[in-house]
Amino acid sequence: MSRSPVPRTGRTLAGLTAVAACSAGLLAAPAPASAAPDPARAPGAARAAGAYPNLAPRPPMGWNDWSYYMCRIDEKTVLDNARALVRTGLAGKGYRTVTVDDCWMSRARGSRGELVADPEKFPHGMAYLGRQLHRMGLKFGIYTDVGTLTCEKYPGSLGHFPQDAQQFARWKVDYVKADGCNVPVAPGRTKEETYRDVYGQMSRALRDTGRPMTFSVSAPAYFQYDGDSVWHRVIGWSAEVGNLWRGGRDVALQQHTPAAKWSSILYNFRYNAKLAALQKPGRWNDPDFLLAGDTGLTRAEIQSQMSLWAMMAAPLISSTDVARLSPQAREVLGNTKVIAVDQDALGVQGRLVRQDDGSAVLAKPLKNGDGAVALFNSGDTPRTLSVTAAAAGLPDAGSYRLHDLVTGRRTESDRTIVARDVPPHSTVLYRVTPH
Repeated sequence: MSRSPVPRTGRTLAGLTAVAACSAGLLAAPAPASAAPDPARAPGAARAAGAYPNLAPRPPMGWNDWSYYMCRIDEKTVLDNARALVRTGLAGKGYRTVTVDDCWMSRARGSRGELVADPEKFPHGMAYLGRQLHRMGLKFGIYTDVGTLTCEKYPGSLGHFPQDAQQFARWKVDYVKADGCNVPVAPGRTKEETYRDVYGQMSRALRDTGRPMTFSVSAPAYFQYDGDSVWHRVIGWSAEVGNLWRGGRDVALQQHTPAAKWSSILYNFRYNAKLAALQKPGRWNDPDFLLAGDTGLTRAEIQSQMSLWAMMAAPLISSTDVARLSPQAREVLGNTKVIAVDQDALGVQGRLVRQDDGSAVLAKPLKNGDGAVALFNSGDTPRTLSVTAAAAGLPDAGSYRLHDLVTGRRTESDRTIVARDVPPHSTVLYRVTPH
């Protein structure tokens, strides 16, 4: 998870009926300052000096348990999914970072103030889990929170940033995902000042360990409803303290209906597509997990999410039961031609050329001089969609070769790129070569 714009405070497994309402709400009021340490007085309170190292030159790829399993995780579940990534060939195609989300901890820190793995869920501990992942050729990702508690009310890192960072380094963690639930705002400070401070502390603590750990920041998700100006400003400093950041709501959970999942994908696409100007190579907007798998979504819907996420240079992080992936879902997630658009070395997020209530067209330059164009029919009836080569930012040429990266079909076009009779909820993704 990185949490939605709503902290998941109080959102437990027993309260799943409130998830849909929670995801549409506003940021919950912070805890009173007296209830938790003042971030300004916490150890290492100075803001991080300098930018976080560029540890993610391409959008991260991997697996996270949250959307599919929530708190129903344990050592076996994580390792079974890791083995399935290797067995299905998805790891070889880039899905290598395996991240354990919220609920891996015990409810209380240890006698020295350290984080403790839940002994029933993870009987061999987190260092062991990391060793097993590394032996498979995978990377080890872990979740924490910069507040007093995680969203599911496990110990947060506030007041323990250096200690927790050192502990993650000893466990050989490769990727840290830091949520932003339960962050107390002291009198006289703004919410943004407080979040910038605590994420800066976590960033500096991770750097000070000397171990390279990709840092996923959730701060912008807690400002999506505070106005575009502050939201964009938070994204700006998130790019200084980390490598990628969640911008808005959590994508829908496994327990939601297929219709709710599709609506969630649409929502996350629409807000993230507008953030292209705030992304730069090595610093990634993250619209949350891929839902290809045992979800009830159609092939067209999971393919659309994959294609649109690739156009947006988004992290490709699957959240499903990898061992139960259907052949269709494996094909969608493992399409190397679509992955190549996401992982293109130019590192540019595709821009919206046009969008209306029922469709969107995105265009993206690629490093070899080609371009990628996605024509997305989000409506419920077939549509013919088109865009001129000039509007898509393609160099002027006499004609263009179009390679449909999903069907494999190759065609030629003049100065107009057309996708005819695009089915509902479908996306046509072309790699376009001027000639």
